[in-house]
Amino acid sequence: MHIVQIVPVIGSGGGVSGSAARLGEEFRALGHTVETFTADSARGHARRRFRSLFLHRLSRVWYAVEFSIAGTRKARRFLATRPRAVSICHNAVMTGDLYVNHGIVAAAMRARGDTLYRMLRNPLHVFTYLRDLVRYRSHRHRAVVALTPGEVDALHRTYGRIVPPVAVIPHGVDLERFAPPAPEQRRAARERLNLDDEHRVALFVGHELDRKGVPAAIDALVHAPTVLLLVVGGYRSAVERMRRRAEAAGVADRVLFTGPQTNIPDYLAAADMFVLPSDYESFGLVITEALASGVPVIATRVGCAPDVIVEGENGHLVAADAAMIGDRMERLAAEDVTARYADRRASVAHLTWRATAERYLALLAELAPERAGAAR
Repeated sequence: MHIVQIVPVIGSGGGVSGSAARLGEEFRALGHTVETFTADSARGHARRRFRSLFLHRLSRVWYAVEFSIAGTRKARRFLATRPRAVSICHNAVMTGDLYVNHGIVAAAMRARGDTLYRMLRNPLHVFTYLRDLVRYRSHRHRAVVALTPGEVDALHRTYGRIVPPVAVIPHGVDLERFAPPAPEQRRAARERLNLDDEHRVALFVGHELDRKGVPAAIDALVHAPTVLLLVVGGYRSAVERMRRRAEAAGVADRVLFTGPQTNIPDYLAAADMFVLPSDYESFGLVITEALASGVPVIATRVGCAPDVIVEGENGHLVAADAAMIGDRMERLAAEDVTARYADRRASVAHLTWRATAERYLALLAELAPERAGAAR
């Protein structure tokens, strides 16, 4: 099969770019030809970078609109020269056999309240909503992939009737990179953070600290006196806001901010639990990465959490309530995290990227059988 992936940016890591990259790797490993059409492909040159925060944010709006409009036109031309290819669109562009819904802006705004205000204060949110309204109410794609059953419901709540059929295919998890640490690995990871055996560490990983629930996690420490919160990620301004919140709550001595990091498995090796009291997630890959590492998860009922967390077995499902989160933190703090590493990992062992890629291939073959049999 000849597969074209349409994605703004592709590369290692999380998010849209990382998941598209992993799918491409698996497609190639299974013997298929894979090409990528990116925003740089559409504009013919690399995106310009700005030092000014204002110009950086303005450029994000411009490039998103540009890739949606000009990118659609150029992607169609690109695909027209490859009539035997099947295509997967991951974001923005309004063409492709299969569209992968990586998130619903309106649903994220609705989860935080004041939906209309949050939508209108950012022109890109309004543009994205209207663009995707056209997308889902038309035959621009042969099918849509949602990452969880909950996202299927959110699509219908947000856009009403969805014209293309919708299939659920969850993200995979890298079981080689994310695995329970050996005792010496855990010891070394904790020593690097100056943690001793008595520290009980609740780990958070993410950049959007407000939306992903760090305020609730900080407030929960008031109800979890034995727990230290380790926050990995976050932009400087957000980190400073969270630091002030921790000081106001009287728990600043139990909150450690590291800023953005790439060696996430090392932080999971040091953790006794993972916490994500997020307002909204389309999937929440960090949840399955934590479980694959043997770490129990405390999360709100967002993304994949209701599908993979078994209450009291590999974690806890909570409301965004500080007292409730703190109670679950203390319960997990009383346990030896290493004792059930294998059980927690087993709960997501079926979510491999190979299995995910095979489900995409089966769906593509069903949608375009005349092209699915093309030479590899």
